[in-house]
Amino acid sequence: MSLTRRHFSAAAATAAAVLQVPGHVLAQQTGGTVPSAEAGHKEVDHDMSSMPAHWMGSEQIAFLIYPQFTALDMVGPHHMLTSLMGAKVHLVAKTRDPVQSDTGLAVMPSMTFDECPADLDIICVPGGSQGTLAAMKDDATMLFLKDRGSRAKYVTSVCTGSLLLGAAGLLAGYRATSHWATKGLLPIFGATPADGRVVDDRNRITGGGVTAGIDFGLAIVGRLRDRQYAEGVQLIAEYDPKPPYSAGTPERAPAEVTAMIEGMFTGFVAEAEKTGRTAFARFGRL
Repeated sequence: MSLTRRHFSAAAATAAAVLQVPGHVLAQQTGGTVPSAEAGHKEVDHDMSSMPAHWMGSEQIAFLIYPQFTALDMVGPHHMLTSLMGAKVHLVAKTRDPVQSDTGLAVMPSMTFDECPADLDIICVPGGSQGTLAAMKDDATMLFLKDRGSRAKYVTSVCTGSLLLGAAGLLAGYRATSHWATKGLLPIFGATPADGRVVDDRNRITGGGVTAGIDFGLAIVGRLRDRQYAEGVQLIAEYDPKPPYSAGTPERAPAEVTAMIEGMFTGFVAEAEKTGRTAFARFGRL
C-alpha cells in the first residue's frame, strides 16, 4: 500500500509517539499537521484526525521481572510494545526495588504485584537460567503469574519464560516454544513444542531464545494494530538484522559449536526439568 499524504501524517504521528520527536520538527516535515503545544522536548499535542481509529488502543501490558532474568528477553519486546499508541506498559516485580538481570543490568520496576492491574491485555514473562528456576520456587511470583495469566487476553513469554508459564499451568493444551535447549521440556507442562521464532496458538504467544523477543514483540504489534503500523515500527527501529555469523540455531551452527553449547546446558536442563515438574505439581494444578 502506497503512503499518501494522509498516511504519511499518521506515520509521522506514530513516529512522534515512538521516538518522542519534538513536535515543531515534525510540523516542519508534515506541513503543520503535527503541531507542538510548546517548543522543545516537552510533551506535544499531535493532530490525530487522519490516523486510523484502530491505531489508538488502551491496552494494559505487564512484563513480569524477577531477579536474574535475561534483560534482552524483556527489552526487545518492551521496545516494540511501547510503540503501541495508547497502551500502558508496566514492569512488575515483587517489590519496587531495582531488579538485577543475569548480566548485572539493574531494572527499575514500575509497580509491584499488588499494584498491577487485575485484568491485563498482555502478560509477558522473560526467561533466564538460574533466576527462572528460582522464580518457579517463589510462591508470590508463581501465584501472581497464575492469577494474572488466568484472565489476561494474551499470555506470552520469551525464551525460558515459557517454562514459568508452563509451571503455572498456563500452557497445558497449547503449542509453544522456548529456548532451543529447553524446548524439549515443554511436554512436562502439557504443552506441545513447536518450531519457529514466534509460536502463536490462540491467545498464547511464545518467542524463542533471547533475540526472538524482538520478532515476538513486532508480531504482537501487527496483531493488535495492523501490518502498516507494525512496518512503521520496524522501520523506525531499523530492524533489518544481518548477523555476521550464521550460527543462531543448532541446525545452522557448526557441529562442534552446537556440541560445545549443548554440553554447557546439560546440567541446567536436568535441573530445569526437576524444578519444573515440582513447580507444575504445586502451581499448575491449583
